[in-house]
Amino acid sequence: MTQPFELPHFYMPYRARLNPHLDEARPHSTQWARDMGMLEGSGIWEQSDLEAHDYGLLCAYTHPDCDGPALSLITDWYVWVFFFDDHFLEAFKRTQDRDGGKAHLDRLPLFMPPDPATPVPEPENPVEAGLADLWARTVPSMSPHWRRRFAVATEHLLNESLWELSNIHEGRIANPVEYIEMRRKVGGAPWSAGLVEYATAEVPAAVAGSRPLRVLMETFSDGVHLRNDLFSYQREVEQEGELSNGVLVLENFFGCTTQEAADTVNDILTSRLHQFEHTALTEVPVLALDKGLTPDEVAAIGAYAQGLQDWQSGGHEWHMRSSRYMNRGTRAGGRRHGPSGLGVSAADVRGLLADAGAERMRAYTHIPFQQVGPSLIPDLHMPYELELSPHLDGARQGLTSWAHRMGILQEGVWDEDKLLAYDLPLCAAGLDPDATPEALDLSSQWLAWGTYGDDYYPLVFGHRRDLAAARLCTERLSSCMPLDGAELPVPANGMERALIDLWARTTARMTPGQRRTLRAAVDTMTESWLWELSNQLQNRIPDPVDYLEMRRATFGADLTKNLCRMGHGPEVPPEVYGSGTVRALENAAIDYAMLVNDIFSYQKEIQYEGEMHNALLVVQNFFGCDYPTAARIVGDLTNQRMRQFQHVATRELPVVYEDFGLSREARAIMDGYVVELQNYMSGILNWHRGCHRYGAADLARRAHGFVPDLAPAVAWRAEAVSR
Repeated sequence: MTQPFELPHFYMPYRARLNPHLDEARPHSTQWARDMGMLEGSGIWEQSDLEAHDYGLLCAYTHPDCDGPALSLITDWYVWVFFFDDHFLEAFKRTQDRDGGKAHLDRLPLFMPPDPATPVPEPENPVEAGLADLWARTVPSMSPHWRRRFAVATEHLLNESLWELSNIHEGRIANPVEYIEMRRKVGGAPWSAGLVEYATAEVPAAVAGSRPLRVLMETFSDGVHLRNDLFSYQREVEQEGELSNGVLVLENFFGCTTQEAADTVNDILTSRLHQFEHTALTEVPVLALDKGLTPDEVAAIGAYAQGLQDWQSGGHEWHMRSSRYMNRGTRAGGRRHGPSGLGVSAADVRGLLADAGAERMRAYTHIPFQQVGPSLIPDLHMPYELELSPHLDGARQGLTSWAHRMGILQEGVWDEDKLLAYDLPLCAAGLDPDATPEALDLSSQWLAWGTYGDDYYPLVFGHRRDLAAARLCTERLSSCMPLDGAELPVPANGMERALIDLWARTTARMTPGQRRTLRAAVDTMTESWLWELSNQLQNRIPDPVDYLEMRRATFGADLTKNLCRMGHGPEVPPEVYGSGTVRALENAAIDYAMLVNDIFSYQKEIQYEGEMHNALLVVQNFFGCDYPTAARIVGDLTNQRMRQFQHVATRELPVVYEDFGLSREARAIMDGYVVELQNYMSGILNWHRGCHRYGAADLARRAHGFVPDLAPAVAWRAEAVSR
């Protein structure tokens, strides 16, 4: 059979190593699969299928250092997960039996109790029998924290198969952002990362959810999945009719050839591996110092990172050998960067290394403050009618007096001219057109505070290259949001004074749990400003996937969601908000808004501020294209996110209502939440069109008129550092 494209040259600088206990794991897993009923008579596999796939070889390559019993257990897990995938395909995907698939999936968590001594139901099929056996053999040696995380990863791996099934049923191909997010859950690499911990060392619970550890897992996941998409395109797309494949997604999004899409997938894969290395070498050491980790805890993280790296190289080697995948030509070399393999000359190797180095260094070569001209605004799809609060004029007056009282107009970053030009109440009036005057004042002030802080960090700390003072500022801002009656700090500047005021008024009627959630949302935003600042100090344009995901944090997405949900009652279970469908709905709305911001703010950020955190610049750097092309690509992605929002709201959300058995009241609340997110998108687009923060004439006037006096801010910084 002719291959649909020539496999590209893969970036893989680490040599695959083979576990010496392979010959022990192979026969063990075959016997285990037979005992669980996965072979003869299952209708899914015969022994010849299992031997051809050779999951023992996969695990021996991906876990080269664990002992024999651990390798056998891990191999059994992989036999189980691939059997689950093939069984789900035959039983539910091919028949498009969503109800049957959901009933099948709903039973599986019962076989993963937090306490291994808890009785489980009698298994009714090989999938249940295998999961019950594996869980009982694995979890006794792991901590409760790991069990919870691994159970969640396993449930995501299983449950998101319904998302794939729904897309097949509708004949729908995902957009690139949606695909990357959902592929992590469906593809199971976060689940694989849990088994890497089993084989190496558990990561410390205190930092398991931190950005550096999350990025290590996510870049590992994306690398594993995108590589698999390249090798499995022929089987999945051409033979099985699968629509969840990254090559197909990009082929559809860009309208390009299969070969061009495959090459672009490989470029994204390479960028994700570079991000893994960058995080391991720059962010993990800082995390260890910040959290005061012990030598043993640091060693555990190091072993885990090494284990993820081994999985990448070993998984690649297995894909090149397994009969399950399209892999002709991988030994002969890659089409884009020259030949590789045993017959490669020294000159060829030097060329490959030079190409890889050039790709990596391109992100560090941006020249700031380039003249780019007025921002190019593509056609932006907005199907929702704008509504504005009738209390807008009062909120404008109230914001000016509040800003003066808080002192944020006397620190050299903003003056009253900027405050009036930016017109944050116009944004708030579109976001919440039904707000009371008091509520509109509060939301206007939150928007002003967040926008001010986003301007403050690069201007005060970035221009002085003072990351230490920025970290101190971030810690103090967190202390301005006390929990459980903790004492408030004496505000050192307007930003702290304003946050203390907003926190007291916003949380007055909140439960302790709501306060913790809101504080975490603000902390996420302020800590993301440190990430931006760190990149700025390195003159580094971020990886595109990392940028899009961190942009939600820098844009204050969690804060916005929490403020929107404040009026929601207990009728909606927390599990609904945590579902993949609701997260997809929220992320689509937030991405639309933040990409609109990047489109309008391009000239302001690139030409006047020397900024590099803008989607259009990220696209230019990654694809090597010009500004107009990047504007078209980002505009297309923005509109795709709007279409996804509409799709989720109309097609997927009603299924969630049924799956969770929501009451009429809960459904009304969620329908209202959809309207709130619609207002969010239309209000933000209207604000960008109506304010005077981003227009070319406004930028030129401010650049040659008002000159900020940094003396008060710099004096406070010096005083804070001395304290």
